[in-house]
Amino acid sequence: MATLTPSSPPSGATAPPAPPVLGRRDRLVLFVLCAAQFMVALDFSVLNVALPVLGADLGLDRSALQWAVTAFALPSGGFLLLFGRIGDLYGRKRLFLAGLAVFGAASLLATLAWNPAAFLTGRALQGLGAAAIVPTGMSLLTTTFPEGPLRDRALGISGTLLSLGFTIGMVLGGVMTDTLGWRSTMGLLAVFTLVVLPLAPGLLPESRTPDRPRLDVPGAITVTGGLLALIYALSTAAEHGFGGTDVRITLVTGVLLLVVFVRIESRHAAPLISLPMLRRGTIAFGNLGGLVTFSMMSTVVFVLTLYLQDTLGLTAFATGLVFGVQGVLSIVAGTFAPRLIGRIGARRTLVASLAGQGLLTAALLGVSEDSGAVLATVAVSLASMCHLGAIISYGLTVTSGVPDGEQGLATGLVTTTQQVGLTVGIPLLGVLATTGGDLYGGVRTVLALDAAIVLGTALLVGLGLRRRS
Repeated sequence: MATLTPSSPPSGATAPPAPPVLGRRDRLVLFVLCAAQFMVALDFSVLNVALPVLGADLGLDRSALQWAVTAFALPSGGFLLLFGRIGDLYGRKRLFLAGLAVFGAASLLATLAWNPAAFLTGRALQGLGAAAIVPTGMSLLTTTFPEGPLRDRALGISGTLLSLGFTIGMVLGGVMTDTLGWRSTMGLLAVFTLVVLPLAPGLLPESRTPDRPRLDVPGAITVTGGLLALIYALSTAAEHGFGGTDVRITLVTGVLLLVVFVRIESRHAAPLISLPMLRRGTIAFGNLGGLVTFSMMSTVVFVLTLYLQDTLGLTAFATGLVFGVQGVLSIVAGTFAPRLIGRIGARRTLVASLAGQGLLTAALLGVSEDSGAVLATVAVSLASMCHLGAIISYGLTVTSGVPDGEQGLATGLVTTTQQVGLTVGIPLLGVLATTGGDLYGGVRTVLALDAAIVLGTALLVGLGLRRRS
């Protein structure tokens, strides 16, 4: 399907391999798949800056604001593995298109929401659509482009756009909220879907697993139920704390279901997750690094949004500009990270990037109740550069040394880690910032814990990868 353009070497010399060239149809396919992934990443962040305005309009108090994020993240993380496997067995293109349709309709509902219930329903359905789009889109990409330089290039473009989508969403969210109102942020996603959905059916090939093994129904039920229970417990604690009976019950239930899931996977002939693969050092520690960099950076963005607007009194537009600087430096990091990986390797780059992200998050503790916008802009922007370096290097670490026949599973683990990381960070630590009367004190507590977790993970990943290598 893809087109390579050869070049003739000079006489007596060996020319380096010609760079991969994507044909016209390949570029259109890549556009559709990357646009869908970009749209989902945008949804994770475009609403963040608008949260205070949205809360005042719909009647959501501060402790309930994070539900605007969690209502989306809960189904998108909880159903990811299940929908990925359903796509493998019954058709990735079919499920991808269904996910796009649900996502577009849900975005329209969130745009027109007349009360908190309607809005949160739209957000939950957006998450359900995203859970179908992300794994099937990644599988369609890896099955459309052959193993080698073309697939590497396609995955590189997809990963960069996915990372930029989160940051660009912060800028667009601020500009659109101040000029058109918070509803325009959800309307943008509905329009985006209308652009992508009509192109997809005629361009994307159908793809499914040839041997079509049985669906691991017990595994799917336990892992989905376990993730939903855990995320619900963490999110509910944002309003009522961890002392509530419902929080404790769902927390214990979630842990028990995940334990049962591991037991099921160890015995199933066609498991959702291969446990032997998880025992490989590069996969275990690489995914740990990816989980932490995604979850902790999304938490920093969330609490800084509240700090800049509620504590310093910045407008949504000004807050968006702060994260706009972050986006520019992330693009710079996307250019230099591959060069650093080429010099010191993906594993060392992952450890160094995590350490940098942790140290720069700790630097944010220097903000005060009266000033801190400049420090926040510089520190979060530099931390985001390290964050993007960690994203690129953890994906390469996880997939390095994996046989061709298992690359799809390794890529699926990368995607799952990314989505779960984006899902759990805000409900896990956001509780501490949004409960209690002292927002500034809560923000500092979250930043301190965030930095400690990232730095501790950098040390653990460094030791683990060194020992396994």
